Amino acid sequence: MKKIICLWSCPRNNSTALMYSFNSREDTQVYDEPLYAHYLHKSGAKHPGRQESLDSQKNNGNKVINEIILKPNKEITFHKLMTHFLIDIDKAFLLKVTNVLFIRNPEEIIHSYHKVIPFPTIDDIGIKMQYDLYHELEKKQKKVILIDSKELLINPKNILKKLCEEIKIPFDEGMLSWQKGPKKEDGVWAKYWYKKTHQSTGFNSYKQKKISLQGTNIELAKNASKYYNFLYSKALKN
Repeated sequence: MKKIICLWSCPRNNSTALMYSFNSREDTQVYDEPLYAHYLHKSGAKHPGRQESLDSQKNNGNKVINEIILKPNKEITFHKLMTHFLIDIDKAFLLKVTNVLFIRNPEEIIHSYHKVIPFPTIDDIGIKMQYDLYHELEKKQKKVILIDSKELLINPKNILKKLCEEIKIPFDEGMLSWQKGPKKEDGVWAKYWYKKTHQSTGFNSYKQKKISLQGTNIELAKNASKYYNFLYSKALKN
């Protein structure tokens, strides 16, 4: 039976590295944010390379789901996605795929995000949307797998083995490394967002950052922490 994996990440996480990890498998085809153009079209978000991205993909999310996500061409397909892409879309497909939530400590997200947007909102950092998606799927008795960025970076092999076990696919040692540089699977937006990951050949070691938040970011972190703490309690651990 073919496996369709949808990774629902928050922003400013290591989702591109995780996509490259799965791309290293011979039995897997990866797709870089196939619902991104749908999100840009519906939200009007002014992201770098917006028009280029809109021109590169189908803008109708329901068509993307039926013609790409639900039509795997290998034993395993891996779709790198973000939860906020799920706007004006029929979410029934979530019951037909393996859903993985990829979370990160909100203080770390805010610390990284404020370099782009000084004072992000709860929607910008994505953690509440992940929390809501978890409960939406739980009510429908659909299993959700959770992985945490810190846990993954502390011991990539251990967490990837556990992730593969949960997905019910064999672990592949090749998932621990990849070639430096851009990948043909990258979206056209890679030149704006993936420069750091393109320099990598594997998962970076976790380094504790000194974080000092200011202004409304302090309250945002406090508000987001209750969602994160719940999700972290469900995540795979070392």
